[in-house]
Amino acid sequence: MLILFNKPYGVISQFSKHEKYSTLKDFIPYQNVYPAGRLDTDSEGLLILTDNGAFQNKISSPSNNVFKTYLVQVENIPNINDIDKLSKGVK
Repeated sequence: MLILFNKPYGVISQFSKHEKYSTLKDFIPYQNVYPAGRLDTDSEGLLILTDNGAFQNKISSPSNNVFKTYLVQVENIPNINDIDKLSKGVK
């Protein structure tokens, strides 16, 4: 099974209950699926969930060197030094 979920801001990328934030369990009605990667609670965007452990590992484990591209929005107007740092990539 493969689920593409547009994770909203303020949702934590886990299924177990959290005292402060909503979790994936509040949105995903399926059992035995797990996120392949994660997004911070204050981030929003595509989150891939699967019940296939091999696939999950292939796309999320740093040792597999799967290239990913993220589009980000920053607050305020970045200066030229900030833009230069971002253009070189973030690890």
